[in-house]
Amino acid sequence: MASGKINVAVENIFPLIKKFLYSDHEIFLRELISNATDATLKLKHLSNIGESKEDYGTPIIEIKIDKDKRTLHVIDQGLGMTTEEVNKYINELAFSGAEEFINQYKESAKDSGIIGHFGLGFYSAFMVAEKVEIITKSHKDAPAAHWTCDGSPEYTLVDHDKADRGTEIILHIDSESDEFLEENRINELLSKYNKFMPIPIKFGTREETHEEGEGDDKKEIKETVDNIVNNTNPAWTKKPSDLDDEAYKSFYRELYPMQFEEPLFHIHLNVDYPFALTGILYFPKLNNEINVQKDRIQLYQNQVFVTDNVEGIVPEFLTMLRGVIDSPDIPLNVSRSYLQADGAVKKISNYIAKKVADKLQSIFKNERQSLEEKWNDIKVVIEYGMLSEDKFYEKAQKFNLYPTTDGTYLTLDELKEQTKALQTDKDEKLIQLYAANIDEQHAYIEAAKAKGYTVLLLDSPIVGHLLQKLEQEDNKLSFVRVDSAHIDKLITKDEPQLSKLSDEEKETLKPLIENVVPKEKYTVQLEAMDSEAAPFLITQPEFMRRMKEMQQTGGGGGMFGGGFPDMYQLVVNVNHPLVGQILETKTAKKQERLIKQSLDLARLSQSLLKGEELTAFIKRSYDMIK
Repeated sequence: MASGKINVAVENIFPLIKKFLYSDHEIFLRELISNATDATLKLKHLSNIGESKEDYGTPIIEIKIDKDKRTLHVIDQGLGMTTEEVNKYINELAFSGAEEFINQYKESAKDSGIIGHFGLGFYSAFMVAEKVEIITKSHKDAPAAHWTCDGSPEYTLVDHDKADRGTEIILHIDSESDEFLEENRINELLSKYNKFMPIPIKFGTREETHEEGEGDDKKEIKETVDNIVNNTNPAWTKKPSDLDDEAYKSFYRELYPMQFEEPLFHIHLNVDYPFALTGILYFPKLNNEINVQKDRIQLYQNQVFVTDNVEGIVPEFLTMLRGVIDSPDIPLNVSRSYLQADGAVKKISNYIAKKVADKLQSIFKNERQSLEEKWNDIKVVIEYGMLSEDKFYEKAQKFNLYPTTDGTYLTLDELKEQTKALQTDKDEKLIQLYAANIDEQHAYIEAAKAKGYTVLLLDSPIVGHLLQKLEQEDNKLSFVRVDSAHIDKLITKDEPQLSKLSDEEKETLKPLIENVVPKEKYTVQLEAMDSEAAPFLITQPEFMRRMKEMQQTGGGGGMFGGGFPDMYQLVVNVNHPLVGQILETKTAKKQERLIKQSLDLARLSQSLLKGEELTAFIKRSYDMIK
């Protein structure tokens, strides 16, 4: 029998591990299974290169609960340890066997999938256990060893009669960690952290039913089989050429069993230089929702789940996607719970953004109609990316689509060509009209279309920011909403309208309207427009409205102390018969009623009429009908 003290630098290392090493105590199971996986993969590698005479076979990792004894067991059939190796790897804290193994077999083991690095994972067991035992037998010809420690620096190490190769870790669960003796809780942890580990993990058994024989002799046979809880060969570990569209969708359902909508399309990541990274990203249906859950991409390291907080390694605009990223080169903190700041992280982030852009460009080039059909469901991701990543912006210019109110889709270059054809002065800025809501701005859209304009439908929550960036990048381009302050000029510019009112009549009309219309909200502007256009149009300066919209989604608004005043222009069409009637009406009361009614109709068309004012408008309308 041997006994001694674990070689640690401080006497209170165990309390430190319990309180500070890991962000969540549940991590212990991931760490112990990772160690078991390493032990199994090491044996596989040694068998492959002829340094182990053991038959590798088809090893599994088994998890068992004994509620009566309050123990949790993690059992592997890996390479095991000799007494000397227990002393080296367990009693010398933070001596990583995985790291030593990789250094020893640097060339042949680099693709072995071995996980460990810091050598602290085993000690996470003491976060939930009052005593831990190790029973282990090496693949070498050596006696088995039995190590026991109660969470103090004291341990015992004796021989054991274990005959089979491998290691069993026995955790005597402490009174504060009863949850880890419950099958449901262990199942939950296995599903979260070990769902795609490369070695089969058995937890309990299950019944399978199959039929044997034929005809009248056919019998239903029930048998008990090992319950394997993980997929050892997930889709991202395979070559894209070995997967069809249904395989990708099936893996998506495996990742998100409660998600009933199919993904729109996927992007398979696979790079081995200057860093190793594999993964699959899925575009879900997003519509215009920018505040979607952003912790749906799962980060793995050699098939071990690390986190679903991928901030930093995935560009922010792509955190709205779903899927898996796996890289042994991702720098993690000592507890493998989150990323460390590192230059490699930025390189990986840039690669992912480039890969997504290349995929979208390929779909645009080869399957444009398919991209158009999905565009409204993904455009918010693309627009966000164009705003936040300059390199992505440059690439996106080739495939970014702009929907029109007619249901067609155009690139920016196609839009420019159309707009140039409408403008007589080629040195003028290209004015591109857009709408934010077809129903609310229908009259304005129809008026613009009647003059030959293509009206875009730009209705995402960040469109104001995007338009500003587009205009900054091209100072010859200007986007104007279809109901903006100078729309009256745009929709009549090719056929100037003569005023049906004299200058004297206009001078009389303007103060009549200004006396009724609230001065703090509206400035009155008289314009000669088509007689079929509305008598009153409410517009807002493009800059003012856009700044208000941008402020609502973050940005802009500082000069107004956080709020923009509601200021509008009331454009009065002097060629409309109703405007002439207002001027000719003899009584001030009737004039006021006609002006209010016309103003409220214009406000109603812009969804500006609400509450008491809407009630008063309805009552006035009934009175006028009577």
